[in-house]
Order: sequence, then C-alpha cells, then structure tokens
Amino acid sequence: MFRTLGGGVLVTSHSNATHPHASNELCEEGSRLYAAALRSGRIARTDAEPVPCLMDSALLHPDPDDPNWLRPVPPAIALAQRLNPIEREITERRQLATDIAGVFEPFMSIGGQSSSGGGSITVLEGGERINNALNLATAQCHTEMLTVQPSDRMPERSALRGLERDKPLIERGVRIRTLYQHTARYSQEKLAYAAHMADGKVEYRSIDELVERLIICDETVAFIPIRDDQQVALELRHPGLVRYLVKVFEFMWNRAVPLSAGAPYETAPDGITDIQHSIAKLLVEGHVDEAIARRLGMNVRTCRAHIAKLAQVLGSGSRAQLGYLIAQSGILDQKIPGEGGFR
Repeated sequence: MFRTLGGGVLVTSHSNATHPHASNELCEEGSRLYAAALRSGRIARTDAEPVPCLMDSALLHPDPDDPNWLRPVPPAIALAQRLNPIEREITERRQLATDIAGVFEPFMSIGGQSSSGGGSITVLEGGERINNALNLATAQCHTEMLTVQPSDRMPERSALRGLERDKPLIERGVRIRTLYQHTARYSQEKLAYAAHMADGKVEYRSIDELVERLIICDETVAFIPIRDDQQVALELRHPGLVRYLVKVFEFMWNRAVPLSAGAPYETAPDGITDIQHSIAKLLVEGHVDEAIARRLGMNVRTCRAHIAKLAQVLGSGSRAQLGYLIAQSGILDQKIPGEGGFR
C-alpha cells in the first residue's frame, strides 16, 4: 500500500462493475498483478482489465512494441512520482513559516510575557496553537531533539507534519532521537517514516511501555500533553523541569532497543517473549485486558493472543490460575530487556 497527499475515492467502471477504493491505496489484487508484472517485465492487458486502478495510478503503461501487453513502471519511479508533490508542499510550507517568522521577529526582543512562571510554563490550547509552538521550537533547535511517541496509527497528516519539522533539522545537522513502543515494529507507517528519515544523526529505538508523548528541543524547551485528546499541552521552559524530563528520556533510551533489531519479540528459553513478560507483570498487578493493551500500544485482540500464549506455556486453565502460575513461575524476577517507561 502506498500513501500520497490528496486522495478521495477511486471508482472505476469496467464491464458494468465498479472497482472502488481510496486513490492513495493499492488493492490486494492490484498488488499481486503489479508484483507479477515487475517479475516478468510485462503483463497481458486482458489480465489487468479487472484491476483498472493499476492504469489509473500509472503503475502500468502500454508496451510500445505490442498494444496487447502492459509494462510496469519501476517502483522507484512510481514512489518518486508520489513523493515529489509532498516534498514540494513541504518546501512551500517551510517558506511560509520563514515569512511568518520574519513578521514577528521585531517583537521577539520585547519582554513582558504574561504566561505563568515568567514564561517558563505555557498552556497551549487547540491543535493549531500546539503545532505552531512546536514549529517555532523546532525551527530554533540547533543541537538535538528528543521525542517519545507512544504507538498508535500515524495518519498521513501527522506524517507530513513530522516531515515538515524533521527534515530541516536534519539538514541543519541536528541530532534526532525517537522512542517508540515495540508495537511500532508492526506499523508500516512508522517503519516507512523511519526509513525515509534514516540518517547518521537520526536514531529510533523501541521499548515495551510508554506513558505519554514528549518532545524536547536543545534541552531548553519541552512539550507534554495534559489531556487525552491531545488538544491541550504544556510548553515547559523551566530549566529544572526540562533537565528532569531529559533524564527520564535517557533512562528509557538506555533500556530501549534499536528499531531494526528483532530482540524484543524473540522467544526466550522459557518460551515466553519479552512482550509477554511485560503483559504478565501487568496481569499480576491486576490490570484488565483493555488497560494492558493501551499501556503497551497494541490492540485488545493482540493482547489477548499473548495472554493465551502465556496460559499455554504455563499450563493455565483459567484467568485466576494464570495469575497464580505467573507469580509462582518466577518469570517476573527475570530482567526484561527493554523494560522501562514511567511506572
């Protein structure tokens, strides 16, 4: 599946049948035929007729030597065609940000901030104001940016905002370190974003459990949400508070695993993976499935599948017995690599 800006719904008629799906997606049959065309170098036009999205999205084009055949557009070219509009929009928005900053630059030296704590703690209400404050902080960042991103789906709009903020930082030589949860390893959006931003100064690690988002720029300003809907945040510029949050980040970072490593989901000698160790700990603490799934950044169905595996390994016949067997097994006394987060 590929994602691009814009979108809408693609509804193409063929033989009185519709072939509807989002224009920024590739359906299962389209994926199969495109892969077959890439492997063989071409595909019969009649084979592609039931899947008109391949032609509509310019992944196939007519064979100049034989009109009965279609040739695939190389994936690198197809990807570039979809990324170019995004890159152009990023450049335009970056110029707009520069122009707006120029308007307010004459006022930056004027004091008398009215925020509590002499400007050291500012309440930001609304997504637009939060994003504007983040854009300003990252534009002024020159050394390092630290981010904590609990696992959830990364929508296209969020990915675009991330590219807008992070790319200029990398170009300025700013180091970026980002913490995800282990479940990010199964998020194609996050993996694609990490691959796109891959650079010597950009590092991604994952850990079993994270509590909330956190962004720190140059160890001088930090942003934390204070409401579950992410519509209210605090901008912190108090040196003591920011230093404390940096130490918390470093504590988690040192216990996290590089995103490219497979260790967090490998099965230990006792037959239980590290993520299942984390689930076992939360089970014994009395958390319900929904709370465990939320804390570990996974859906409830995946969480329950891990719990079923735990029950199978430990020979449990009931939920109550499972808690007892976990406590008796001693698995909670073992060191869990990558364990960390706010407890």
